[in-house]
Amino acid sequence: MQQENDVGGIGIVGGGIVGLSCALAMLDRGRDVTLFERAADYNAASWGNAGHIAVEQVAPLASPAALRSAPSRLFGIGGALALPPSMIGRWLPFVLRLAGASTPGRFAAGTTALTPLLAGAMPAWRDLAAAIGMPDLLREDGHIVIWDTPATARRGRERWSRTAIGTARIIDAEPGMLQRLGTLTEHVGGAIRFTGSGQIADLRRLAITLEAAVVARGGRIVRQDVRLIETAGRIAVAGHDIDQVLVAAGVRSRALLEPLGYRVPMIAERGYHVRARADRWPADLPPVVFEDRSMIVSRYADCVQAASFVELGDPDAPPDPRKWERLEHHIRTLGLPIAGPYDRWMGARPTLPDYLPAIGRSARHANLIYAFGHQHLGLTLAPVTAQLVAALMLGQTPSIPLDPFDLHRFGNTGRHP
Repeated sequence: MQQENDVGGIGIVGGGIVGLSCALAMLDRGRDVTLFERAADYNAASWGNAGHIAVEQVAPLASPAALRSAPSRLFGIGGALALPPSMIGRWLPFVLRLAGASTPGRFAAGTTALTPLLAGAMPAWRDLAAAIGMPDLLREDGHIVIWDTPATARRGRERWSRTAIGTARIIDAEPGMLQRLGTLTEHVGGAIRFTGSGQIADLRRLAITLEAAVVARGGRIVRQDVRLIETAGRIAVAGHDIDQVLVAAGVRSRALLEPLGYRVPMIAERGYHVRARADRWPADLPPVVFEDRSMIVSRYADCVQAASFVELGDPDAPPDPRKWERLEHHIRTLGLPIAGPYDRWMGARPTLPDYLPAIGRSARHANLIYAFGHQHLGLTLAPVTAQLVAALMLGQTPSIPLDPFDLHRFGNTGRHP
């Protein structure tokens, strides 16, 4: 017999870190779950990111400071921001919306909205890691930020001292930790260490473990593309008997929802990484951010990865090999203890112009829930997002106000446009 607030079958579209976390949250509450994920190669942004649990990033990237610094961060002059001319039709409307979302007032409101979300991120990760029987996947060793010169270190320290960092804290980086990087110590102009942040020790093992946990709890994973349709004022997954639908398909969420009349001004924010065997990189070293080069290096179980770049455009466009070449150049010039051959990867972060996620229930279709657009924070926020989504699906009040994350901020209302 169903409980009073019980629901029928739940269909989750998207099997990345957000979708899988939501599936487990609902299965652990006794619900019937079918998860739809077309890919089985673990090549999406969920499994190719820096592995960093970034609880310090409570200040949205849509900000007056980011707008002012954008020209100096362009790829053509050595920076990490790429606006490919061939994709101007994609990124120009997004950039105009980004500018509108970067006023001091909206930046302050975004920081206020993200602060409680990120405060709950690490506790939610602890709960999830314990629930899947893999507490060793979560490392809470913080991360290191390094600058090339004393001048950029002074500016960087001063900027971080003025930046909201939520539950994280900043201390001096221990000299012994830097010395474990060997020749790199010759290039360090300054360094700090964040405490309170963390890392996933092995993204591939996380993906496999989460999928296995979904199946072990009675959930189903269906490997196929899906189409959403509207019928009798509700949203359905074509060809499947589903009562509630959760869209958690990352950058693909836009293509799923816009045919139904929703405005989703999301762009593919493409990132690049290179990976190599971790023969010489210290196994116990937390993620290292080389801030002057906009690069983060993470050690996983059997490999070390360097990641960078914000390339706005088409998720399906061919990758730009120059990005990988620059990453490999940084590795060489810094003297990092990393040697090729390299595996190269490119993936698309789902980013909305105010750099806040979309989490909520549709005002037009009561059986439609959404959770996407987490930009650089998908891995960080997946478990806490799952807790909020579970509350929505069960008709409960979420622990964090969700109005700042509602799609109505982009003009979606309870009426058809």
